[in-house]
Amino acid sequence: MSQRIALVTGASRRIGIGTAVCRALAAQGVDVVFTYWNAYDQTMPWGQDTTARSELETELKAMGVRCANLEADLSDPATPTRILDFAEATLGAVSILVNNATYSVNGDYTELDAAMLDAHYAVNIRGAFLLSTEFVKRFKAGRGGRIINLTSGQSLGPMSNELAYAATKGAVEAFTLSLAGGVGEKGITVNAVDPGPTDTGWMDDDLKAYLAGRTPRGRVGLPEDAARLIAFLASEEAEWITGQIIHSHGGFGWK
Repeated sequence: MSQRIALVTGASRRIGIGTAVCRALAAQGVDVVFTYWNAYDQTMPWGQDTTARSELETELKAMGVRCANLEADLSDPATPTRILDFAEATLGAVSILVNNATYSVNGDYTELDAAMLDAHYAVNIRGAFLLSTEFVKRFKAGRGGRIINLTSGQSLGPMSNELAYAATKGAVEAFTLSLAGGVGEKGITVNAVDPGPTDTGWMDDDLKAYLAGRTPRGRVGLPEDAARLIAFLASEEAEWITGQIIHSHGGFGWK
């Protein structure tokens, strides 16, 4: 994996999946560009982690890899091109793309409206899809290209209180399979990971206990669980895996 460059979106929190993915890739010698978007975090219950960006950059550089970061609003259609231009200008051509950034607010059928749908679509579908296709157009290596998307298991059961989120993530799964079929000849694999309920700071103790009770291991997922799988899919060993939606959630729902 040495000398490869990864782009990871949505690494704005020290306990988030994006941050864990950056660490896992850096541990394998991969240089990392990561993005964050403070305006979104400021609207969420967990708030903005003001020092996470600088601390992660320092940590990754101490691991011996190059690192750069960029604040990026994926709801802006011009952002995907801007991100890749920045990555190439600072570190070089990207060979690994992890579409981790997401927009998510709760809303059932009584709350769903055009504004909610548009906000989810802009980031989860348009932003991720345009970034993926721009990555493919620029990829020239002939092998070793990786696109890894994040989903949420919405195809396994209803998410009645998250209609806009579930619909857009369902589109990500469909896009993953179809894009994989079109870019394999360029040496790029495309897969998606569903990490299941993962403790990134949004769960209170009661919810965590409830979710943990529905898994055979009696715990919820950790960001590092998802990061290990994503790092494997990004590796040379995973060259034969493409078009897959991998539900890696510790048997959640089996109990």
